[in-house]
Amino acid sequence: MASVSSASVPLVRIPSQLPCFRLNHGKVHFLSRYNKTKTTHLSINSSVRMCSVAASDSPVSTALYEQSKRVWIWTENSQVMTAAVERGWNTFIFSSQNQGLVNEWSSIAFIDPLIIKEGGIFDSAGKRVATIFEVSTPADLKKVQSEDEHTGNVVIDLLDWQVIPAENIVAELQGSQTTAFAVSKSPAEAQLFLEALEHGLGGVVLKAEDVKAVLDLKEYFDRRNEVHNRLSLSKATVTQVHAVGMGDRVCVDLCSLMRPGEGLLVGSFARGLFLVHSECLESNYIASRPFRVNAGPVHTYVAVPGGKTSYLSELKAGKEVIVVDQKGKLKTAIVGRVKIETRPLILVEAKVL
Repeated sequence: MASVSSASVPLVRIPSQLPCFRLNHGKVHFLSRYNKTKTTHLSINSSVRMCSVAASDSPVSTALYEQSKRVWIWTENSQVMTAAVERGWNTFIFSSQNQGLVNEWSSIAFIDPLIIKEGGIFDSAGKRVATIFEVSTPADLKKVQSEDEHTGNVVIDLLDWQVIPAENIVAELQGSQTTAFAVSKSPAEAQLFLEALEHGLGGVVLKAEDVKAVLDLKEYFDRRNEVHNRLSLSKATVTQVHAVGMGDRVCVDLCSLMRPGEGLLVGSFARGLFLVHSECLESNYIASRPFRVNAGPVHTYVAVPGGKTSYLSELKAGKEVIVVDQKGKLKTAIVGRVKIETRPLILVEAKVL
């Protein structure tokens, strides 16, 4: 296990549904589900390596992924414009007939307006900054590839998703010296273009008249940024372990395989979490299940994307959680299944060194 705690809360307590064990003369007796006993030595005051971070004390940068992926907004809705500017996106695309809207928005916000005309996209000084292509066939996509070296940016407007999947576009434009954007009508489409073939395109043009589209896309970037950050690691000393009786335990099965050292952050305090290891290691009594974390009782918190926590009892298929390794490296994973069963619980208390 590993714990997370701020200095103001030196003692962390968490009831946990581990294989039930009791203390006897400095030994810990692990009782398997088959009632076979495996004994290992563990002093109550021994030092246990733990992973810790206090969410309020360790701000995480939210600009890393966005620095490598660019976002332009195509809208006529002033509320969408405001939401985008407040989230750091200030490049907007307008049709040539909307010069009045350009002037209005430029007077109330610091924006970078781009105008579509004559098959291109131009800045306020009249300089061509991108070429826009409408693509409906594979032949159209070939034309984009042949012409993309003659302009700084390429904007692709797909007319038929069934003919040209996102992977095809990324494959055709890999190795290009220009930045390729794809017009996306929803955050889900944008995500496909940004992640296709693992690398994705250099940016997206979000064409939307709904504020929620901007909020959802920003939330996606925030989740991705967490992957590029690490938690601060520390050590803690286990000060007490004892059985507390029966309770409802949550077993979390992910849609991803975990490696040794990886697990979920779980605990009784949102500011103090244990790193609960996955079942990726072999046991004498049960086969390895590297997708599973025997997480803890229903009341405990688990770390989820966006710097937030959720109750284990609230997890369900399709929800994302944060997976952390022993070095503090983060990634997100999708929950595939949650099992809640009545099992014996233990209380673990630990003090951060």
